[in-house]
Amino acid sequence: MEWVLNLFTNTTSVAHIALLYAIVISVGVYLGKIKIGGISLGVTFVLFAGIVAGHIGFTAPTDTLTFVQDFGLILFVFMIGLQVGPGFFSSFKEGGITLNLLATSAILLNILVMFACYVIFFDTSDRANLPMMIGTLYGAVTNTPGLGAANEALQTLFPDGAPTIANGYACAYPLGVVGIIAATIAIRYLFRIKLNEEEKELSSQETNIAAKPHLMHLIVQNEFLAGHTILEIHDFLKRDFVCSRILRNGELIFPKSSTTLEIGDKAFIVCPEADAEAVQAFIGRETIVPEFAEQEKTKQMISKRIIITKPEINGKTPAKLHFSSIYGVNVTRVTRQGMDIFARTDLPLQVGDRVMVVGDQVSVNRVSALLGNATKHLDHPNIGTIFIGIVIGIIFGSIPIAIPGIPVAMKLGIAGGPLIIAILIGRYGYKMHLVTYTTTSANLMLREIGLVLFLSSVGIKAGANFVDTVVAGDGLLYVLTGVIITIVPILIVGSIARWRYKFNYFTIMGMIAGSYTDPPALAYANATCSKDAPSIGYSTVYPLSMFLRIFTAQIMVLIFC
Repeated sequence: MEWVLNLFTNTTSVAHIALLYAIVISVGVYLGKIKIGGISLGVTFVLFAGIVAGHIGFTAPTDTLTFVQDFGLILFVFMIGLQVGPGFFSSFKEGGITLNLLATSAILLNILVMFACYVIFFDTSDRANLPMMIGTLYGAVTNTPGLGAANEALQTLFPDGAPTIANGYACAYPLGVVGIIAATIAIRYLFRIKLNEEEKELSSQETNIAAKPHLMHLIVQNEFLAGHTILEIHDFLKRDFVCSRILRNGELIFPKSSTTLEIGDKAFIVCPEADAEAVQAFIGRETIVPEFAEQEKTKQMISKRIIITKPEINGKTPAKLHFSSIYGVNVTRVTRQGMDIFARTDLPLQVGDRVMVVGDQVSVNRVSALLGNATKHLDHPNIGTIFIGIVIGIIFGSIPIAIPGIPVAMKLGIAGGPLIIAILIGRYGYKMHLVTYTTTSANLMLREIGLVLFLSSVGIKAGANFVDTVVAGDGLLYVLTGVIITIVPILIVGSIARWRYKFNYFTIMGMIAGSYTDPPALAYANATCSKDAPSIGYSTVYPLSMFLRIFTAQIMVLIFC
């Protein structure tokens, strides 16, 4: 049985290191599924499993732990960047600006409250207390990438041995998860909010109408339109719409931009929902055209969703592809990440988009061959793009930025650099002919692998000093300050969002969950609401919040530590 003992004690062997990570990750993942009061810590429990392993001496060489930790962090933040990149800049439009300002305020308040607790409760002459408080901050706001960014910045400042901050994170995280949800509930009772009334308000509102496509059958009644082409009408009305088919005197017409309209034509129109009323008022009243459905049954005209799988289509617009003039079909709407989008002529198409194509069978098949429509091509993540982005991100993060008053040049590092590059590639990668599409499951898998590698490494390294720092030290004080850091900013920002800006309570719940980048809080919000308001609020502020959490972590360490 000596070989078994050697497997668990020979810390330099590959088998031992692989066994260590496998045990820590598997135990942490399964224990993280246990729910108390309907709330679980999820994959973050891997950190606590690592702390236990490190405490009992089940460990690996420090250099190996550091490498796995940093590589896991790079993979984690890069996949997050790819996920949020396409919607990062659009999240600042319209009401999103106010929500993002509120989320930014919450982030800054978290930092201010952390420094206030540091001054009030701790000995400021002890330089080790501030790094621990930064770890506590990121546990209180349940933001693991920020912990990684702060940890990396500390290693830059202290190459001979950086202070351990994972223990502060571990102290604050459990009550951080609970505190976010508890604080949102407190706002509900503070303003005497009734959930059924909030749901009714959401039902009476139209959300995201600018991008949502609206389908209608119209009968042409405006005499001015007679003899004018669809292109002329489009330019005069200055509203985006697609006419996919026309019924004239019982004859089906597949229109092009040069097709003219006549009085009495029955047209199938698709336009942004925000423009539907104006288009209908200009063209004519809405009607019912059962002939369209009958013609589809007889295969005279079909509508088909085609998925884009050819990389050469990436970034091209419907106008450049000349669907109508060359292929004789119309594209009416695009489904992207589960959302229907009106197919504007200038909308850049992406690999993974599903486009609704209307035309005759032969023409639709030609377009299907053009776009790819080979689902199996999307089953594999674009590994090349991912690692090209990581290379650029590491180089970008290594660029020194000299700031007066800071002893060392600031760098975005292996957390900030890959994150920013991933966001830019996710949004503009098609312009460089980079296919950034990965399935949701592939993105989640790579992201989770990176996260558990990072958390397990941090936990194992922190485990050796955990008891001395937390149990015998100021552990309860870190727990207390973590609760304060979590709750106070939520109560302030949530109250402002409700009292000053009159946001719906479910939108506020999503905004708070997004600003704290906390999936359990979003899951709780979704469970209390049948509408999409929490998810919309979450996705609106999540990209900027994630970026700011990582960026401010490095700024705090480089300036104050």
